[in-house]
Amino acid sequence: MRNLFISALFGLLFTACSVDKSDKNHNNIHLIPFADSTNITNDFYDDAETYVLPVNTISIKGEIENPGIVDFSKLPHRSIIVKETLLSNDGDKFVGAYRYLGYALYDILNLVKLNKKNKEEFNPIIDLYVQIENDKGEKVNLSWGEIYYPNQLQDIIIATKVSRIVPSKTKDLWPLPDKSKLVVASDLITERNISNPIKITVLSYPKSFKTIKGLKPLYSPKIDFYNENVHAATITEYPEGLQIKKYNTIFYGRGRGIHSTQPFTGVLLKDVMEKYVQVTQKNLREGIFLVVAKDGYRGVFSFGELMNRNDQSEILLVCRPEATDNGIFRLFPACDFFSDRAIKGVSEIYFSANEK
Repeated sequence: MRNLFISALFGLLFTACSVDKSDKNHNNIHLIPFADSTNITNDFYDDAETYVLPVNTISIKGEIENPGIVDFSKLPHRSIIVKETLLSNDGDKFVGAYRYLGYALYDILNLVKLNKKNKEEFNPIIDLYVQIENDKGEKVNLSWGEIYYPNQLQDIIIATKVSRIVPSKTKDLWPLPDKSKLVVASDLITERNISNPIKITVLSYPKSFKTIKGLKPLYSPKIDFYNENVHAATITEYPEGLQIKKYNTIFYGRGRGIHSTQPFTGVLLKDVMEKYVQVTQKNLREGIFLVVAKDGYRGVFSFGELMNRNDQSEILLVCRPEATDNGIFRLFPACDFFSDRAIKGVSEIYFSANEK
C-alpha cells in the first residue's frame, strides 16, 4: 500500500511539473508545480496548472477612518470558479472557464472603520457602495450589501492565481490572464472582472432624503423611477405580462433575528427595470440603483447584482395594493442572508452609472 501511494504521488508530481507547450512563452505568469491531471482527487477544479498573477499595490480610501495600503500577508486565500463571458455586438462572447485564487473584498474591507458622510442623516450601512479602479482608470461599482450580506460569502476577490477548467473531451486551453484581477463570481456577463486593480474607494450614495423613524403608515401608492436623476416612469402596479413568482424563505434580520418563515410573492425587479435601463458595459460595471422608502430608509444595489446574476437568487418586487401599512411596494432580496435590504414602503428608485 505504501509503495502504491509513493508511486501515485511521484506520478502526480511528475505531471505537475509538466507544462503544455502553448504556455511556455507566457512570460508574465509563473507556473505553480501542482496539477492533479491523473485524477487522484475528486476535485474537478485542480486538474490544470495554476499560475501566479502579478499584483500591484492597492490603496483603500473614501468614507473611512483608516485609509491605507492593503496588507495581503494577513489575509486568507479564497477560491472561486467562474465562466467568463463578455458583451459583444453579435451576442455574448465566451472567454473561458477558470478557477481563481486570491483575496476576498470581504476580508480586505473587514477591518476598515467606516465614517459615512451622511451618518447623521442615515446611519445604516446599506446605502454604501465600493468602487474598484484599475491602472487604466476603468471603474467598477459593488454595493456594500453584495459584499457583506449575501448567502454566499467571499465570492468577490482580487485574484492572484489562476488555472483553467479544461473540458475533459475537447481539452480546450482557454486564454490565460497575465495580471491580477477583480473577479465577481455571481455575475453572468463578467464585464466587472477588470485587470490590475489599484484602488478601492468606499462611498455612500450622494443623495439626501428626509428620514422619519417610526413613520405610520409607511405607505406609498406608487414608485417614481429616476434615470440619471430624470423622472422616467411611475409604477402603480405590476407591469403587464410579468410572471408572478413565489420565493420560500427563512426571513432573518441582523438586529431582530427571525421575522417569519412565510413566502414572498412578486415579480423580478430586473424584469421591471429592463424596460428603462440597458445592458451596456458601462452599466454593468458602474451602474447602481438606490431604492428609497417613504420614511427615507434606503439601500444600494449594483446593476450587476440586480440585473446580471448567474445564480438565480433574484430580487423580488412585491406589490400588495390592499396593504395600508408598510405598503404597497416592498423588496425581497433572495440573494441576501439578512432582511435589512427588504425595503418596505418603497416610493422611489434611482439609477445612475455616473456617480463619483
